[in-house]
Amino acid sequence: MPRPRKFKSAKELEEKWAEYKEYCNNRTTITHGFSSKNSEFVSAELKRCVTYTIEGFCVYIGISRSTFYDSYADNDKFSDIVTRIREECEADAREKFELGIIPTQLAGLWMSKYGYSTKQENQSDDKILEQLDKVLGGIKSEF
Repeated sequence: MPRPRKFKSAKELEEKWAEYKEYCNNRTTITHGFSSKNSEFVSAELKRCVTYTIEGFCVYIGISRSTFYDSYADNDKFSDIVTRIREECEADAREKFELGIIPTQLAGLWMSKYGYSTKQENQSDDKILEQLDKVLGGIKSEF
């Protein structure tokens, strides 16, 4: 017999998702640096945000990712909110990349998770040579 769901309604899941986003947007971290002006090490607590992920949400609510997908993603009652969660994760990662919050070195890694690619589609060498031959053939026939 499967375990009972943590959330009885899509509304409850939606409320917990909103709470998780607030948590991600308001994380604090302690940073350390050296003040040459005062010749001393200083520490400061800074507000930072982290990217929304379904994995992070699962950790936040205390369930495994497989349980999340089994209990909610495959259930018609929860499918709309699960779809929105996925879309908000993608939009959040893209926005944080575009704003420079995610380092550009990691952008390809993050965005590949959502189906984006850093590879550019190139024509095959044969097609390019074929097109060049046509152009050059047209030029030669004019002389």
